[in-house]
Amino acid sequence: MGVWQLLMVGGVMLLGLLGVLLPGVPGRLLVWAAVLWWAMHELSGAAWALLVGATVVLLIIQVIVWLLPPRRRGVAVTRRTAVYAGVGALVGFVVVPVVGAVPGFIGGIYVCERRRLGGHGQAMASTRSAMRAAGTSVLVELFGCLLVVGAWVGVVLGT
Repeated sequence: MGVWQLLMVGGVMLLGLLGVLLPGVPGRLLVWAAVLWWAMHELSGAAWALLVGATVVLLIIQVIVWLLPPRRRGVAVTRRTAVYAGVGALVGFVVVPVVGAVPGFIGGIYVCERRRLGGHGQAMASTRSAMRAAGTSVLVELFGCLLVVGAWVGVVLGT
């Protein structure tokens, strides 16, 4: 597969990761579709194994999101908060492979709220509210997509 095609697949995966953070954008579906397209053009055992693994991971993530308590309506999570949380999760995922996404996500929300509100206590309370409102389901979905994207990068670099 050519470099341009790999960049295209990576771009769709990046859009999928961003889509997880934006309401109404099917982020998981974009990540899965990118893996499907790549696997159909790669035609290797590793590609098909990754497609099966990605499908299983994203289905498990869907079930976990369904089992989480419903989102609370009273708390508004801004786009800035979503960006900070997403960047924090990505940085955490890279710095401390895989598990770093969770503290990175929560830390990103905290940093955003600390900058907005100024104090530690207010930022902690706002971070808890944001995580209860929508953060937990977004974190679970983003974590699953990061696992799939990370596995894809590993397979691409490994071949």
